[in-house]
Amino acid sequence: MSELNGYEVLSQAFVAEGVDTMFALLGDANMYWGAVMAQKYGVRVVHARHEHCACAMADGYARHTGKVGVATVTCGPGFTQIMTALTTAARGSIPMVVFAGDSPTSAAWYIQQLELAPLATATGARYLAVKSVDRMLDTVREAFYTARQERLPVVLGVPMDLQKAPFPWGAEYSPSTELMPTPQRPAPDPVLVDKLAALIMAASRPIILGGRGVLRSGAAASLEALAERCGALLATSLFAKGLFDHNRFGIGVAGAYASPLAREEFAACDLLIGVGAGLGHYTTEAGYLYPNAKTVQIDINPRGLYQGLRVADLHIRADAKATADAVLAKLAERDFSSAGVRSPMLANRIAQMAARPDAKEFLVAPGTVDPRPAMLELDAAIPKDWTVVSGGAHFAGIAVTHFYGRRAEQVHVLNDFGAIGSAFPAAIGIAAARGDGKVLLIEGDGSLMMHAQELETIRRHDIRMLICTVNDGGYGAEVHKFRAQGYDPRESKHGRGDIAAIARGFGLRGERITGLGRFKALFEAHLHADQAELWDLHVEDTIASAPYRRIHFGEV
Repeated sequence: MSELNGYEVLSQAFVAEGVDTMFALLGDANMYWGAVMAQKYGVRVVHARHEHCACAMADGYARHTGKVGVATVTCGPGFTQIMTALTTAARGSIPMVVFAGDSPTSAAWYIQQLELAPLATATGARYLAVKSVDRMLDTVREAFYTARQERLPVVLGVPMDLQKAPFPWGAEYSPSTELMPTPQRPAPDPVLVDKLAALIMAASRPIILGGRGVLRSGAAASLEALAERCGALLATSLFAKGLFDHNRFGIGVAGAYASPLAREEFAACDLLIGVGAGLGHYTTEAGYLYPNAKTVQIDINPRGLYQGLRVADLHIRADAKATADAVLAKLAERDFSSAGVRSPMLANRIAQMAARPDAKEFLVAPGTVDPRPAMLELDAAIPKDWTVVSGGAHFAGIAVTHFYGRRAEQVHVLNDFGAIGSAFPAAIGIAAARGDGKVLLIEGDGSLMMHAQELETIRRHDIRMLICTVNDGGYGAEVHKFRAQGYDPRESKHGRGDIAAIARGFGLRGERITGLGRFKALFEAHLHADQAELWDLHVEDTIASAPYRRIHFGEV
């Protein structure tokens, strides 16, 4: 039996951790390990054209599957390229392992030598270095354990010479899954349950605001039952969008993307119960969204101070579902129920707002469309079982507010770091995970052009997905901010270009859209083509989203 080397045992360990798909750009420090993963162990490797995109693809894969996403890059300049994607994953609490090849420990000098640890930890990721053959498997196990248990990206630094070194011992490996603590639902303190029940009984206009923690806990139904009993309205953070869209008293997203009706209800709210949500700056509008409300935070990791804000008056460190059920039982024990502000009239107003989120009239230049009815039309054309991915630039204030009625698990808004250019590769990772083509990416033209080369990756790997580019001919966020301050926006306007032709040049289907009423037919054609496709939607660039008009133009 031939002696194993580092490539072999590292590959065996990753496969034992359940890795069957990874995203890569190979170079000297990771290429042989990557080849072993693909060619010997049959791991599906999606080869990106840029390291940032490989990392962002793994991020998207993890968001969709809940599994640990895996990316690999080489050392030095290969590693420096992933700083934005790594930060986005860290801010989003995404479990991910990045196999980062490192310069050889035995070399006196190496042109791509770079200290990986300071860069990795600066992004908020964890860094673990493989320092010896003896500890190689232990370090891999720790990387996956940390990613799973702490929900964050981990960079695994593996020097080239240790990868090549012989591994003289048996490669028996116990994966991190065997060490994970038994899943539990931390129960709330009964004293705090009593306090929250008393607050609810004293409130006349409560709102329950759910975040991503509600999804992880499976607490949505319990929260809806609690809201029904106490007459609370239901809202979500941006990252839990869609969670309560099916409920007739769900008022949508809180914060910057809140509807006028939701803002009205938040302003009148006297008790805000945040569940599994950070209640940070954007969700609470720096604390001004509900200025008259007592605030309760239910979370497995509640914070007294977050993003410079006092978060809540009462903190309950517990599982979301366990707490909702306990409070519901306490209210039933006290024979308390209330309709609150719930009424058929309010339900009708909520439905009307969902049907027409932004009614302001604008002039539209020939050859362009108003993006607001275009997004409503697109939403109607795409089935509800599709996954919708959105970037976080100006257009998101229209896309996010005009898409409605989709399960929160199938909506991903890539805005954890406020970085444009990440949604496209993340959507590729999601599409690779789904494997059925049912992924729609809505992205800006400036964002997409940052990584247009990945259109070729889609074609090469036959990854089916649909892309709608909201093409306003520039960087819309800056254009509208320039206009709001009285500046000429020409510095951020670069011309629309023909992005559909670019897609066709990479071997995909591409369609230029300059009028309304086309999405239904185009979608039918897309289904029959069974191929990735890009729709280049040319929109009127003077139409600012409602959030931008309110925040930057002072519109009431």
